[in-house]
Amino acid sequence: MSHADELERLATLRDRGVINEEEFQQLKIRIIQGGVTPPLGGPVLSSVNRLRRSRDDRWLGGVCGGVARLTGMESWVWRMAFALLFLFWGAGLLLYILLWIFVPDE
Repeated sequence: MSHADELERLATLRDRGVINEEEFQQLKIRIIQGGVTPPLGGPVLSSVNRLRRSRDDRWLGGVCGGVARLTGMESWVWRMAFALLFLFWGAGLLLYILLWIFVPDE
């Protein structure tokens, strides 16, 4: 893929709202200067890689605060979602514990 194709692809992602202007500029500079292609997997994988447990917005492990910061939603919504999932055979508790273990702290 040429640099022009990569820049066009990035512009399309920016226009659709998948990446913001700051991310677009950073990736554009990386492509032009270093010839580095954007990471495989697209913006979804890069969002997952940015997931960190919150230090400021935490009750237990900071998982809900970190997910809230990543998604732009309020942390109480995620706490409610985990609590509701807990009612389904403990799925919320299991998911929370796994995220607490595997997601790094800020």
